[in-house]
Amino acid sequence: MTTDNKNKHYSYKESGVDVEAGYELVKAIKPHVEKTRRPEILSGLGSFSALSRIPNHIKDPILVTCTDGVGTKIEIARELDNFSTIGIDLVAMCVNDLIACGAEPLVFLDYYVTDKLRVEIASKVIEGIAKGCEQANCSLVGGETAEHPGSFPKNSFDLAGFSVGIVDEKEIIGQDGPKNGDILIGIESSGFHSNGFSLLRKVIKDFDVDLRSKLKGKEIGEILLRPTRIYVNEILSLKKTLEINSIAHITGGGFIENIPRMLGENQRAAIDHAFDDWPTGYYYKWLSEITEMPKENLLNTFNCGVGMVIAVSESDEEDALGALNQSLFAKKIGVIEEKKENEPAITFV
Repeated sequence: MTTDNKNKHYSYKESGVDVEAGYELVKAIKPHVEKTRRPEILSGLGSFSALSRIPNHIKDPILVTCTDGVGTKIEIARELDNFSTIGIDLVAMCVNDLIACGAEPLVFLDYYVTDKLRVEIASKVIEGIAKGCEQANCSLVGGETAEHPGSFPKNSFDLAGFSVGIVDEKEIIGQDGPKNGDILIGIESSGFHSNGFSLLRKVIKDFDVDLRSKLKGKEIGEILLRPTRIYVNEILSLKKTLEINSIAHITGGGFIENIPRMLGENQRAAIDHAFDDWPTGYYYKWLSEITEMPKENLLNTFNCGVGMVIAVSESDEEDALGALNQSLFAKKIGVIEEKKENEPAITFV
């Protein structure tokens, strides 16, 4: 049995792939992408792949790679019709992982998938990605914008980011772990960053939280959409002046899951968990008050106002705090100690 299709005409738009929208998107984002171009980049926007030289200031280069997304924070952005910051989140979640080992971000790529390309929304998202890349001094070298009609939820999109960084082999942070007696310094977050949003959305629904209502003069929705802080410049600058022994990026899993990742096998972190006096600590106090959520649950899900933790020797504590506090709020939050048998890797005092 054969079927004669010669009289049928299929256009790209009819099949769900809007080529014209793709061209419009490239035109809209091109000036923003070009602002992120590092001198090492050889290829241009639209190439099949990206070419980059190795930065010549790195003597023994080690490539570092990572990937991440922004989770269901996208749903808050859609509810508020504000897509201007979600791209910064995407970059931050990747480059903050890179900097945890001391790597300088070099290139970034994104994956944007939707049921149907809406140029206005996509361009806002990618403009945010470019802005994040500028903050991290890495080049947005390309990506993939995919339409999945019929298999992806209508009027929705998702994001993933991919980053490549580079670090001198002799300057990798955390290879040997911290030393017992090291001081743990917390560095402020900008808020919820991009973690715990499935729980936050449940709280909003269950407790009928109005995203336009205000907390200390700021709308709840604005607080939730504050982009993830990018720590690249501060850490790269600090590592030039003193030795950072280990770093933890406080992402999904909060303190409970991420602090142990910076420790040696027989070490524990003793941490002061009274974070109410941190710049964004009141966000979590508010969340705890309306939900009666135990502090342990908060610490197991959110950054609680502390987006990154570094370990330095006691002799470097004052210099580290002096340097960090020029641009960010940072202070001592704990110490590294020897872990006895059956002790947990993290304790709160």
